[in-house]
Amino acid sequence: MVTKYDIFEIVYKNNEFIKPIEVVERLKKNKSEYKNIYRILNDLEKNKFLVKSEGGFQVYVSDKTRSLYELIDYCVHNNINYNLLLDENLVIFINEVLKKKEFQQKDMKIDPKTFKKYIEILNRFGLLLIISKKPFKAMMFYNTLINNILVYFGYKYSPLRKFDINYLDEIEKELILFRRSRKKNEMGYKKIVNEFETSFIQHSLSLEGNPITLPDTIKILRDEVIPRDLKSEDVDEIKNYQKAILKMLKDASQKRPLTKEAILEYHKLAMQHKPDLAGKIRKKLVHIKGNPDFKIASVSEIEPRLNNLLERYNDFVKKKKTPLKEIIDFSAYFHNEFQHIHPFEDGNSRTTRLITFHLLHLKDIPILDIPFGLLDEYLGYTKGSREREDKNLFQTLQRIILFNLKKINERLNA
Repeated sequence: MVTKYDIFEIVYKNNEFIKPIEVVERLKKNKSEYKNIYRILNDLEKNKFLVKSEGGFQVYVSDKTRSLYELIDYCVHNNINYNLLLDENLVIFINEVLKKKEFQQKDMKIDPKTFKKYIEILNRFGLLLIISKKPFKAMMFYNTLINNILVYFGYKYSPLRKFDINYLDEIEKELILFRRSRKKNEMGYKKIVNEFETSFIQHSLSLEGNPITLPDTIKILRDEVIPRDLKSEDVDEIKNYQKAILKMLKDASQKRPLTKEAILEYHKLAMQHKPDLAGKIRKKLVHIKGNPDFKIASVSEIEPRLNNLLERYNDFVKKKKTPLKEIIDFSAYFHNEFQHIHPFEDGNSRTTRLITFHLLHLKDIPILDIPFGLLDEYLGYTKGSREREDKNLFQTLQRIILFNLKKINERLNA
């Protein structure tokens, strides 16, 4: 069913007056739907989203229409159904649950059927962490998209939501279920890894400015089809990062610990499109674009700090039966220390995520992706931070790990 948002997107992207019949054609609808589409066009004009003339309809230029298109475009880029999220009643629900650290069904004054529908939508797009189903308990994530949707609908919300909640017990329970389920369904687990891998590549590289959408990433990696109008370097980034991830997963599955040589190899694979710097320790000072406060090791500090980090890593991975809290705590330290060393001219952050995932896999914690709803939070406690945020990253990693385990176990036991 065509919505006002579908029609608005077509008209906005047209950049000039467009006739109703052309809108029907762009939407690939039958002429029998002309009357309904024409009605929606008139409603949009009446509500000052469009202007009308003899030449047809054109967007009404305003902050509101610009914001709406940016929301729609952002959703499309991340393979999110904007028609589901841009529901005023759902936005009211989101605004309410964001006021709570965690929420339960009994907290909300809506009928069970509607509650279930909203939870399914938010969970599908990685915007929610379901902590338990019986009794139901969940945590809403907060990111740029959610903030902008709230603002568009007239709500104001503080972007700062630091909730110190311990999920270690829940993670332990999910790990027990995961190990039992994986033994029964190893092929199913491998299939899940392949599917998560694609979204992680897009999520990870989007943090580095790669503009390729999730739908196009799927076409490139799964269908081996290169969509038109994509820059070759952006496509190469996608393909090369996949090579590095596959190598990392293979090494971790074979219980091969990280070494300096392995890290250089991962970087070389991930950055093959930049052969002058791929797999090579930098020889000059670099900085984080957009964050001059992020402290990076000088050239002379790289080798000693990297060697010290790997010594601590080796001592850590040799431990047997390491407590979960210690594993996640060390992972947060390891991640941020490597990122602050910043041993390469480019590709440091994507390599940091990759080797942190390796560390967790080596300790039998299957982390395969960073959920969409936690990307901004993760970024804020890593290369987006003005100072070290290891404690906050420890909290975020708990949510990332629990989200992964919940998704994996749900699929393994479907």
